[in-house]
Amino acid sequence: MISIKLINEKDIDLCYELDSNTISLWSKKQWAQEFKKEGTKIFGLLIRKLVIGICVYQVVLDEAQINYFVVKTKFRKKGLGSYFMSYVIKKCEQLNLKKLLLEVSQSNISAERFYRRFDFSTVGIRKNYYKDGSHALLKEKKLTTK
Repeated sequence: MISIKLINEKDIDLCYELDSNTISLWSKKQWAQEFKKEGTKIFGLLIRKLVIGICVYQVVLDEAQINYFVVKTKFRKKGLGSYFMSYVIKKCEQLNLKKLLLEVSQSNISAERFYRRFDFSTVGIRKNYYKDGSHALLKEKKLTTK
């Protein structure tokens, strides 16, 4: 059974472990800081009780910034990431937000393709942003509010 639930601060170790085994973006201290940021929501994608994906987004005024989005490697290309992203988009639309923002490494072709399927368009570039020298593509999706 697939479900999505809010993750709270007691799950920092779980978030850090999933991150360490996928994209290795944040330290445990950085994860702790994410939970303290105002307007931040952290959702987990679960199969039964196993967390296989995490999305962190922060609402600021009338937009949200996705700071983290990952699905465990062995669960990719099965439609679960799309299910998860659709859920996040719907949540943001329910909050009457105007747009959703994120950044992705230009060298991460599969993630770039994934976001394009959800109508995220490139609105800017941060040159040599990542440790490996790759550029960050700034992406934006306009939301339909009710």
